Amino acid sequence: MAEHMGSWTPDKKNTDFADLVISATSASGNLYREGLGMIASENIVSPMVQKVVCSDLHGRYAEGLPYKRYYQGCGDFDTIEELGIKLAKQVFNAPFANIQSTSGTVSNIATLKALANPGDSITAVSTADGGHISHARMGAVGLRDLNLSTYPWNEERMEPDIDASIDLIREISPKIALFGQSVFLFPTPLKELADAAHEVGSTVVYDGAHVLGLIAGGCFQSPFEEGADVMTGSSHKTFPGPQGGFILSSSEDEKFQRRLNNAVFPGTCSSYHLHHVAGKVIALAEFMEYGQELSKNTVKNAQAFGAALAAEGFDVLAESRGYTASHQVLTRHGELDSGAGAKAAKLLEDAGIITNMNMLPGDTKAMTPSGLRLGVQELTRVGMGTDEMQDIASFYSRVLLKGEDPAYVKNDVREFKSNYQVIRYCFNEDEISGYPL
Repeated sequence: MAEHMGSWTPDKKNTDFADLVISATSASGNLYREGLGMIASENIVSPMVQKVVCSDLHGRYAEGLPYKRYYQGCGDFDTIEELGIKLAKQVFNAPFANIQSTSGTVSNIATLKALANPGDSITAVSTADGGHISHARMGAVGLRDLNLSTYPWNEERMEPDIDASIDLIREISPKIALFGQSVFLFPTPLKELADAAHEVGSTVVYDGAHVLGLIAGGCFQSPFEEGADVMTGSSHKTFPGPQGGFILSSSEDEKFQRRLNNAVFPGTCSSYHLHHVAGKVIALAEFMEYGQELSKNTVKNAQAFGAALAAEGFDVLAESRGYTASHQVLTRHGELDSGAGAKAAKLLEDAGIITNMNMLPGDTKAMTPSGLRLGVQELTRVGMGTDEMQDIASFYSRVLLKGEDPAYVKNDVREFKSNYQVIRYCFNEDEISGYPL
């Protein structure tokens, strides 16, 4: 923050601290209003979602389930949550939905609590191969004290090695076979792996945090049809809602559903950010209307962007598979563990392009990786298409390959972005004058 806003000292008045926070908030809005937000785990919310997120609900409590509360005054929120549960079941074609979780990671923690005991075995994708930190000993798996075994990885296809992973599952007989990634280019070969997991009595959990919107939009894969028993996810990545999470299940068993509900409350949450739940409900309703088109265009843009970067001369992963089938594109910028990804991300930020460095297969150091993970979902939300992906690839080339001054390129990025200031795929689109940031 100091780089953007200047530094502060302890002798400032408390009101100065508040002013600094407000100024930094405004600066962050300007950063994304004038620049290109391309972090794969982020998105923007519609004005209607923002309105309910900023409502009176932000300070209220509603422990329990609709109409089964520990507080009075929850009648109106009961209506909101009940509607959200019905919409979530419909959007994700699931018999069970819990919309209370405050994040995708909390969804994972709750699911692990519901389905496994300390000391049980679990299989998952390693963080080095793109698995999320909550799938690792450093995260939710370690918090639940589960014994982790990671799937053998097919680097060329950027997915678990099917035959070797089936052998692992049969050998380990894990309590939970967990699938899904943070680096998520292609659908998981889930049916074959889920069949093996069910053979040995495992519960199959699919973490769809990054691709939840694409799944709901029919543009990625159908985890429940392919064998998942539970699907967790975030409500703010390719699903264009506020920060939060979902837990969904294909099971109609009431006892199983009750275990999932109880793992959220009282298991991992007391009250659960009611304003964000209300925002999810608006986002679910908007997704019912616009989600298929948004998801389709997001994938088309990612594929076009990957091809455009490759044409510019970048090393884009998974060329043999068309670069991506999701919202993500991965690029390599130097030797393994060289920090080339971190350097590239900083140069791009100086040019008004916000990305994140990321480990690629073979990297071992999270702070000095060789790659970038790039997402196009936010750019799609403001109306960009495949032609604009070509323009953005050119900005990348000017900064990272041709060595132009990022400050100079930033002026062109700002001019380019000025034409994309209206959020699409949401209610009351014609009334929106620009970013609600």
